[in-house]
Amino acid sequence: MVKITQEEHDLFCQYIQALSGIHLDGSKAYLLETRLASLLEQERCTCFAELYHKAKHLGGETLRQKIIDRISTNETLFFRDKRPFELLQHKIIPDLIDARKAASSGFFPTPIRIWSAACSTGQEIYSVAIVLRELLQDLNGYRIQLLGTDLSNTAIARASRGEYNQFEIKRGLSEDTLKKHFTFNGNAWKINDDIRAMVSFKKTNLMLPFDGLGKFDIVFCRNVGVYFNMTDRKKLFSNISRAMEKDGYLIIGATESLINVDPQYEPRRYLRSVFYQLK
Repeated sequence: MVKITQEEHDLFCQYIQALSGIHLDGSKAYLLETRLASLLEQERCTCFAELYHKAKHLGGETLRQKIIDRISTNETLFFRDKRPFELLQHKIIPDLIDARKAASSGFFPTPIRIWSAACSTGQEIYSVAIVLRELLQDLNGYRIQLLGTDLSNTAIARASRGEYNQFEIKRGLSEDTLKKHFTFNGNAWKINDDIRAMVSFKKTNLMLPFDGLGKFDIVFCRNVGVYFNMTDRKKLFSNISRAMEKDGYLIIGATESLINVDPQYEPRRYLRSVFYQLK
């Protein structure tokens, strides 16, 4: 494997942060080497400096996207950490429905808009869809819009297909949930059409304005801010605040906190879970 020099490492770290907001510190040389090795060979580059030059000045959007696809962390699984989905089922969705029905006097379908930022290959937002389907049963009285966004074209394409291999399926899904909401098609498990139809996907760079996405009742942005430096982290959650309804809910990773990040948010606790709302 071609080794990356310190100078090349620094160039790529700056370049990747400018493209995506992802902050790679000095300990991530191995990550750049391993994840970009195949691309180095594919582009017939003899060193990382050559790949950097080609990406920045010659390769265009296609090569830049290939770099982002390889660097982006796509680690995810169905019902990851479980507590956020229990929180959704037992607290947030019932409270949200009560508030929305009271506001509309029951004359119109109850709107529910949920956004999974950095959705990777879709397991999180499909888990949300399954919770809604099982909790609400009859969806005719609701106007549900679920959105998954990610920076990676590859991740979005996979999420849109809704197909998962045996390893991915076994991570987080019970046998009962698998039988109810997935169909085996010969070499992969495909999520059933009624769940797939609830979700749309869109490529989105969280470091760029995303006002066009609209307002959301619930935002999942779990284990995303940890990859940004403090300046970009503050920018991220400030932008998310403008994409939330005034009484909306923000769910972040279990080990994350918005203390000293954005004073607009107030933490709230339900049983062993924490979520955030705007003050």
